[in-house]
Amino acid sequence: MPTSLVQQQFGANAEKYVRSEVHASGHSLTRMVALAEPQAHWLALDVAPGGGHSAIAIAKQVTRVVAVDVTYRILIAARTNGEGQGLDNLVWTQGDGGVLPLPDETFDLVTCRVALHHFPDQAGAIGEWARVLKPAGRLVLVDNIGPDNIGANQTINTFERIRDPSHGSLHPLQTLVDFVQQAGLMVEYSERLTKPMAFHPWMERMQVSPDDQRLLTHMLWDGPARALLSPQGDGAGTTFNLYEGLILAHKP
Repeated sequence: MPTSLVQQQFGANAEKYVRSEVHASGHSLTRMVALAEPQAHWLALDVAPGGGHSAIAIAKQVTRVVAVDVTYRILIAARTNGEGQGLDNLVWTQGDGGVLPLPDETFDLVTCRVALHHFPDQAGAIGEWARVLKPAGRLVLVDNIGPDNIGANQTINTFERIRDPSHGSLHPLQTLVDFVQQAGLMVEYSERLTKPMAFHPWMERMQVSPDDQRLLTHMLWDGPARALLSPQGDGAGTTFNLYEGLILAHKP
């Protein structure tokens, strides 16, 4: 996915991701921090921090967090979010999370939450994160995942791209596990999480056009996405389920 398209989509909607409840306090954030077991002396890296929620949660427990995002406007919004919580141990850096401008074996912990699917080379990005980890350092990765069935996975990716043209590709959880192992990391644990979503705020965060809102509504209720996303409710109260994969790994 072109970097410029990601910057356009997320730069225009930066404040919405700071305010988004599902990003600010979703279950996967709690699980990420719990599995990371941050230590007070650690230096951590958060890749593609979005509204800054993961970086902020980790910063409360470690010496310093470096947060790297390709989109300047979302970094500014995230930095304001961190400063508003009284944190001064966060470093916000604009850069490509798939080609890190950082030295080898620097960090005790690397985290990335719900961003990997935007990377054009997901396996390569994880390889970069492995490179900057110290020996015995930990990676905790959370990303939206697709079904194991190829056709069903294509359906979910199509649904996501209509809402967000910068969407890259979701993969099944096992594919993400394979990427992590190919990077030379040892997978300790993986988990599949259900993520309930409010349908209309999900569309509004990306300023979906009225025509595409109608198309997504049709796909959700009357197309093959219905069986995959389990919609409930109606009107403004419509909800559906996305799914996240969580992986904990370490560098030998």
